[in-house]
Amino acid sequence: MLSRRIVRIKVMQFLYALSRDPELTTQDVINFYRKGVQKNLEFYVFNIYHFLKTVDYAFKDADIRKKKLRRMPEDEAFTPKIADNPMVRSLARHPWVLEQFKKFGFEDKVSEDTIRKYYTDFSKTEAYQKFLLNPDSTEEDLLEILLGVNRFLLSNESFNEDMDDFYYSWEDDKTLVAGAMKKTIRALPALDAFYSEFLPEEEVVTDFGESLLKKVALREKELLEVIDPNLKNWDADRVAIVDMILIKMGMVEFTDFPTIPTKVTLNEYVELTKLYSTEKSKDFVNGILDRILKKMEKEELIVKQGRGLVE
Repeated sequence: MLSRRIVRIKVMQFLYALSRDPELTTQDVINFYRKGVQKNLEFYVFNIYHFLKTVDYAFKDADIRKKKLRRMPEDEAFTPKIADNPMVRSLARHPWVLEQFKKFGFEDKVSEDTIRKYYTDFSKTEAYQKFLLNPDSTEEDLLEILLGVNRFLLSNESFNEDMDDFYYSWEDDKTLVAGAMKKTIRALPALDAFYSEFLPEEEVVTDFGESLLKKVALREKELLEVIDPNLKNWDADRVAIVDMILIKMGMVEFTDFPTIPTKVTLNEYVELTKLYSTEKSKDFVNGILDRILKKMEKEELIVKQGRGLVE
């Protein structure tokens, strides 16, 4: 679930926190990083919870319509087919899903009023109305409307405000969760250990991310000594904090992660400047890292291993 890019972003964020708070230690930010990684799984499960509760409100909708004294034709024709189907039920009854809901205590975090609002707003969409009016809905139609529920939630202002209230890093992790949810819905019915591919991978999270975080934090002075001569007319103190952090991360990745191509490293950190730094940072970070890379290669400080990495 966690790609190297997401891990790089998390490492950057915690290194930034370390640079801003003199009371934080390297071990503090490593502990925060570990907790942050685990939060991603909670984000994912929380989104499953919202998705299922919103869809399942169709059962409540059906019950309300049946109890109306004066039912309209659409009330008579209504069925909770968006929820009452093998695809959704497989996810709603999956032992792992139920275990996670209980573990995180989501029942105490989300009120029925909140779910009702999400369902009510979604029920007014043209896509859902069309789905309800089609008596011959196919499995493909159902899949599309379920994906529509997920898209609706992720774009809903109230939903995003609620997620921000619960999780401070929601905006940074939203794209990752959106991709995981889309993949989960497309793979329905939920079978066996469907969730396994969404669990944090040791290789990416620990061997890469935690190691990168630790090495950059502990080699601060050493890295700066290499960077300084390459700044030319720039004073290190005038370089944007995020730019400096990304340069240091790139340098460590060049030398300490032999299976990652230098071109990939360079491109990744330049891309991150577009998301998290200034307008001019792209060219600046690219220029400094490229200059340092060439110097390191000349001094034979970079050794890459693996297929396609050894010349």
